[in-house]
Amino acid sequence: MSYVILDLEWNGSYSKSAHRFVNEIIEFGAVKTDDEFNITGTFSELITPKIGKKLSGRVKELTKITFEELAGGVDFLTAAGRFGEFLGDDVLMTWGTSDIHALIDNYRYYLDEVRIPFLKRYCDIQEYCEKAMGKYDEGNQIGLGVCAEMLGVEFSEEDQHRAESDAELSLKCIKKFTGTVNVNDYIMKADCDEFYDRMLFKNYFITDLKAPEVDKNQLKFRCEKCGRVARRVKKWRLHNKNFTSDFQCKNCGNKFTGRISFKRKYDAVKINKRIIDNSEKENKSAEEAKST
Repeated sequence: MSYVILDLEWNGSYSKSAHRFVNEIIEFGAVKTDDEFNITGTFSELITPKIGKKLSGRVKELTKITFEELAGGVDFLTAAGRFGEFLGDDVLMTWGTSDIHALIDNYRYYLDEVRIPFLKRYCDIQEYCEKAMGKYDEGNQIGLGVCAEMLGVEFSEEDQHRAESDAELSLKCIKKFTGTVNVNDYIMKADCDEFYDRMLFKNYFITDLKAPEVDKNQLKFRCEKCGRVARRVKKWRLHNKNFTSDFQCKNCGNKFTGRISFKRKYDAVKINKRIIDNSEKENKSAEEAKST
């Protein structure tokens, strides 16, 4: 099996015709490897913007790409077609799914089509590395540069945020685990409705406790001091997508605040629970009083 690690750079551009912002892709960069992750080829292509008339300050600062450089590039569909030929039947890999969303965004703009024609099999390198490190947390994902630092991978900060360099850095991170964690277990079929349903699903917070997705058993909180189920003494309050209420333990009298949120994802509801000790609340109130 062969792999192609892709990285994209894009510029947030507003399209008057589409009446929306588009993450307009301005650079493709990729490395192709054999089944032992040895590089067998590289791909790089600059894309002349058709939507944006200038690059954002952040894009210029991070990538060092100039609009003049892009003027000598090709259009998106030409670049994507050439990349599709480079990819062939190999497994496509990216750091996180943001590049996949950018591709979908561009195909939707240019062809009114959400499917990526060259994508057949896919692997999320970010998920693979995070799980291999035992650091997987959907709510706190690790960036490529941070992951490389954690793994002791040497890289040049000046070269980061250029597509081909970031693709090579992703490869270096993968190679830290290929001897112990089988990357093929993370490959998914991508030329199917289920893949795009997953990619296009918009996560949202559930703000109604009567919603059928809410597991009522999760609304119970145990006292951290004695382990008994505590009694809720106030009504639930919704603030910043979190439900909060006050609790008191009948067994030991401990008082605390319970906070919980329910986030609907494609195939599950992610629950985040936290107990806030009253002393913690009092210290925070005192700090806020001092600052005023």
